Amino acid sequence: MAATTGRSCLQYLIHLAQDNLDFRLPTPFWVLGELCEEDVHGIMTRSVCAKSAFELWGHGKTHCELKTSLLKYPKENMSPYTQKDSTYRINVYTFNKTLEFKDRIERIDALDYLSFDGTVNLKTPQHTFCLLEDYGTDPNNIPDQPLYVYFGRWIADGQRELIRSYSVKNRHFIGNTSMEACLSFIMANHAGVKKNDLVFDPFVGTGSLLIACSHFGAYVCGTDIDYNTIHGKGRSSRTNQKWRGPDENIRANLRQYGKEMTYVDVMVSDASKRIWRTGLHFDAIITDPPYGIRESTRRTGSHKDVTKPPEDYFGESHVPVSMAYHLSDIFADLLTFAAHHLVMGGRLVYWLPVHSPEYCDEMVPLHPCLKMISNSEQTLSSHTSRRLITMEKFKEPEESDALVDMSEPCYSPYQGHNAFREKYFSGVNKRGLKEEEDKMHINGV
Repeated sequence: MAATTGRSCLQYLIHLAQDNLDFRLPTPFWVLGELCEEDVHGIMTRSVCAKSAFELWGHGKTHCELKTSLLKYPKENMSPYTQKDSTYRINVYTFNKTLEFKDRIERIDALDYLSFDGTVNLKTPQHTFCLLEDYGTDPNNIPDQPLYVYFGRWIADGQRELIRSYSVKNRHFIGNTSMEACLSFIMANHAGVKKNDLVFDPFVGTGSLLIACSHFGAYVCGTDIDYNTIHGKGRSSRTNQKWRGPDENIRANLRQYGKEMTYVDVMVSDASKRIWRTGLHFDAIITDPPYGIRESTRRTGSHKDVTKPPEDYFGESHVPVSMAYHLSDIFADLLTFAAHHLVMGGRLVYWLPVHSPEYCDEMVPLHPCLKMISNSEQTLSSHTSRRLITMEKFKEPEESDALVDMSEPCYSPYQGHNAFREKYFSGVNKRGLKEEEDKMHINGV
């Protein structure tokens, strides 16, 4: 990166992908400042949302404004890439519109005011430059002229290939709610997962989140209350297969991607029960709790929890009874667990389902030892969505102030989460029910 030394006024352009997300941005182009090229490379080595990154040389609402901007760009910043002994090529990218080949050539010829002294090499250039035109986000209303144009030097591409190579469609072991690869990597990035971290998923399912974390070199483990899922038994989730095969399990999934060495273990466990010793800490806790739509929310109990035992009964049932596990309790237990078992600065990343018309930020569970980092929305249906919540541990829980802190209204579990299932199915007519469920299945709900 010697060419970047001493260069000033640097800005970078990130071209975001929108095809794998259920939200839309006003523009897929983000301009970033106060970064060095090494920072941009670091972002692009992990991001599955970004297509490409560029060193921004000029921009404007029209090509005339772009020319003015480019002519003002410092020559000392351009010169390392425009010298006689260098090779280069110029690409033309458009968003929301397709240009014919002759139009692309015209765009390139119109840049003759730039002093490129090197040799054109279309196959293996040393430097690649890009002209990018933004035609808005409405495919039904494409303007004749671009809304905005950019020009810059290509730096790096994002990790979009991971979405294909880790696709659930080609995965050895899947379930009804296996998280798609794109969202799994987004969650791993929100948690800042890195090599040699220890990552835990308390609702591990078929291990989609563990796979994404293992890609970044983390050691992974998890628990789930479903015995059949943990042990890879029972009915298969594939349409053309009745029963799961003998080697359908989470370990086999990690083996499929060459990540078995990062597999610690998974076990059958109830997330509402304390099973971990004091002092055990994880670098990150990443999970997607059940919402009661395609997977039930349940915990273990005993017969005395649901019926009053006879007066002459002195024993305790050793046979677990499946009981309802309310969403408000799931999130309260999850945050408490994270406060006790995250390292300082460790992150909790999870999905919170909400009824969109009623949502407000006060519905998001809080804990006195965890601070909110981000809260992003993904649309699930016409009236439901889920929030990707990222929290970071900033202090250790103390017994002396636990009762005082947790008694404050902001830390009380929001009981409205418990009606999410009823609110989801309310307003969904019979015709649209299958479409809604299919969308939830695609999103791993």
